[in-house]
Amino acid sequence: MAPHAELTIDGLLSEITMLAHISEAEPPVVTRVVFGEADLRARAYVKSLCAAAGLIVTEDAVGNTFARWQGAEPDLAPVATGSHIDAIPNAGSYDGVVGVLGGLEAIRVLQKLGFKPRRSIELVIFTAEEPTRFGIGCLGSRMMANVLTPQQALALRDKEGRTLEERRASAGFTGALDSAALPSGRFHQFIELHIEQGPLLEAEGIDLGLVTHIAAPASLRIHIEGEGGHAGAKLMPGRKDALAAAAELILALESAAKSTGAIDTVATAGVCEVFPSAVNSIPSRVRLETDIRDIDGARRDSVLDALRAACAEVAARRGVTIATDLVNADPPTACDPAILAALEEAAVTAGRSHKKMVSRAYHDSLFMARIVPVAMLFIPCRGGISHRPDEYASPEWIASGVRVLATTLAKLAS
Repeated sequence: MAPHAELTIDGLLSEITMLAHISEAEPPVVTRVVFGEADLRARAYVKSLCAAAGLIVTEDAVGNTFARWQGAEPDLAPVATGSHIDAIPNAGSYDGVVGVLGGLEAIRVLQKLGFKPRRSIELVIFTAEEPTRFGIGCLGSRMMANVLTPQQALALRDKEGRTLEERRASAGFTGALDSAALPSGRFHQFIELHIEQGPLLEAEGIDLGLVTHIAAPASLRIHIEGEGGHAGAKLMPGRKDALAAAAELILALESAAKSTGAIDTVATAGVCEVFPSAVNSIPSRVRLETDIRDIDGARRDSVLDALRAACAEVAARRGVTIATDLVNADPPTACDPAILAALEEAAVTAGRSHKKMVSRAYHDSLFMARIVPVAMLFIPCRGGISHRPDEYASPEWIASGVRVLATTLAKLAS
């Protein structure tokens, strides 16, 4: 069943605006850190919308939320869609939110059309896709897929030193952490609607992106111990400057990423903390945090290996101590061909232009792929801008995504 050609989403746009105003910062800035006051208010708002649509709402031990439209055969594994509503500091209104409220709108569209699903259709709102609170992204979906074990989760602390156990309890989420892990087969198929967070669709004038592969990150923390001293009194031949060593490693990382020759290999040193950070003092200690991504796991790992080799070489040559800590090295994933075919059919039926593409940002779908076939559907965002207050997706783009999502969910749930 395809939604009517004229899809009115005024209510959805109002809901996106309303959710954007539930924030720790003044509009147009959106900040919603998981388990914070704004996050809890946002959850309550979305759950009220789900309840108003007649969905059955449940939550797990870490706050992953499930809103089910019961199908004619409730014992069958449901088809699912969804994303996240937490937002990094100084973010915008659309990242994650389009996948949650747009997913809800797709369900409401099908309800208005009188569609009766055979399989249940379930909206999933993932906890903590953003790494803001605990320094690890996709916390909820990692736990659903048992990629992050309860033991590992218990060790998580935020910048204030509070544990996941403390934070979830204060937010009202209880139960054993191992209960968050879902068995394979809990869902039949999963689709995540999302803004592209890149410039390609808008630049090429294309309505929709059908994501074939999701790149995955490897994150390496690097701790460099040098020798401090007075910037004027310590002569150059005897220096063990930790920041100078860090600078070499940053350039080595960039060089390693470029040397693969693949456009899909990217690497970033996004954190550089310098001690004592005084203009007239030689840096004695530096902490780097790096992010390396690719849709090819072996190629990504070759960059990681090159960076480790550079650490050993720079340490020996400069007389500094360098230690590394692998935070994560998640495997990339390929999206399910059957779901992609259904999305493409829906796009053609709707008369929407589309292209197959790679997601270089990673999403909850990366971890859901461990337990269910997944696909992602991208809509453009203006200028490719995301994670900023001026993030924007037009009503036409959102309507295209919701229409194609609704059509696809109907086919998969039939």
